[in-house]
Amino acid sequence: FRVDMKHRYRRDLVRGEAESTMSKQKLQQRMRDQTSAFLTRETGDKLFSCSTELWPLLLFVFQMKKCLHANSARPSEDRLTTVQFHPSAQVVMTAGLDQSVSLFQVDGKTNPKIQSIHLERFPVHKAQFSLDGEMVIATSLKNKMFYLYDMMEGRITPVHTVRGLNEARVKDFSVCPEGGALLLNGTNGYLHLLTLKTQEVVRSMKINGNVTGVAFSNDGSKVFTNSEEGEVYVWDMRSSRCVNRFTDDGCVKGTSIAASRNGQYLACGSQSGVVNVYSQEACLNSANPKPLKAVMNLLTSATSLTFNPSSEILAIASRAEDEAVRLVHLPSLTVFSNFPIAKRKVVYRASCLDFSPHSGFFSLANNKGHAPLFRLLHYRDF
Repeated sequence: FRVDMKHRYRRDLVRGEAESTMSKQKLQQRMRDQTSAFLTRETGDKLFSCSTELWPLLLFVFQMKKCLHANSARPSEDRLTTVQFHPSAQVVMTAGLDQSVSLFQVDGKTNPKIQSIHLERFPVHKAQFSLDGEMVIATSLKNKMFYLYDMMEGRITPVHTVRGLNEARVKDFSVCPEGGALLLNGTNGYLHLLTLKTQEVVRSMKINGNVTGVAFSNDGSKVFTNSEEGEVYVWDMRSSRCVNRFTDDGCVKGTSIAASRNGQYLACGSQSGVVNVYSQEACLNSANPKPLKAVMNLLTSATSLTFNPSSEILAIASRAEDEAVRLVHLPSLTVFSNFPIAKRKVVYRASCLDFSPHSGFFSLANNKGHAPLFRLLHYRDF
C-alpha cells in the first residue's frame, strides 16, 4: 500500500520529486522524524505526547465508513437541531423543529426506531440525555417551559415554572457533569444553575456581553464560558467565583466552545470561522494564553465544536454552509483531508455533532432533517 504524496496536506513531508508516492511504513517514519518537535510540546510544566498506536490516524486520512442515516427509520420533516448518543446504551437520539424527539438503536445497518414522542407546538431547540441516561431534557425556541421525558417510565413532564428564574425563555443549557443539575444560558450574560429535583435556581453567574458557549471541565469543578465579545471566563462551580478571564486570541465575536475530556485542550470558535485550540492548563492559569493552533478550515462562523471521548479528535462545523465540517487530529492539530467526501454532498448544514461513547460512530444533525452516520474504523467499540 503506497500513499499519494502530492496531496497538499503531505507536501511538506516530501524530499525531492522522486517521492511522489511512499510506503505507509516510510511515511510513518518520516512523520515521526518531522513532527517530534511538536508532538512532545511543553506547555507550562505539562508534556503532551502522542502514543505510537495513534500513528495510523496521523496519515491525515481517516478510515471511516458511511452508514445509513442514524434516523433513516424516521427522518425529520424539518431541520434537526440535536443528535446525541446515549451515554451507556447503543442508542442515538435526534430532535428538531418538527416537534419530535426520537430514539434509534445504532447498528449501522438498519438503525431501527425505538420510539418517537411528539411535543405539541414545541419545535425542539435542544434535547439532551441526563447524566445517567434515564431522562431527556428538551427546550424550545420561545418557551420558558421545557420538558422532562422519563424514558424508564415513559412519562413526559412539562416544567412550567422554575423558582428564582427571571428569564423570558429557556433555550440553551448544559447538563452538569456532577448530575442532577442544568446550567441555563440566560440573557445579558447570565448563567443559572438549576437543580432538576427541586426545579429551582440555586445560584447565578454573570459575564459581560452575551453567553455564546459553555464547556465543563471533565470533573465538573470548572466551567469555561465564551462571550459574544470574544472573551473566555473560567468559573469555579463550587464557589461561583470567576477564577480566570482572557481574550480569545484574534477573536472579535465568540460563537462556540468545547473542552476535551482528558483535561488537555480547550477549543474556542469564532464568527470568522477560526477555531483556536488552547492548553486547558494555560486557560486556567494564564491571563493571556496563546493558542497551540488556530484551525482556519472553516470560512463561516464556527457554530459547533465537540471532542471525541478519547480526546484524539476535535470535530468542528459551521451551520452557515453546506459540507462545512472538519475533523482535527490531536495532538498533531492537523485536519483530516478526506472528510467530508470531496464533490459529494452528504453532510449539508450541520448544527450539532456527536461521537458515540467509545468513538466507534460519529453523527451530525443537518438542515435536511437527517442525521448522517459514520463508522470510525480506527475505534473497535461503540
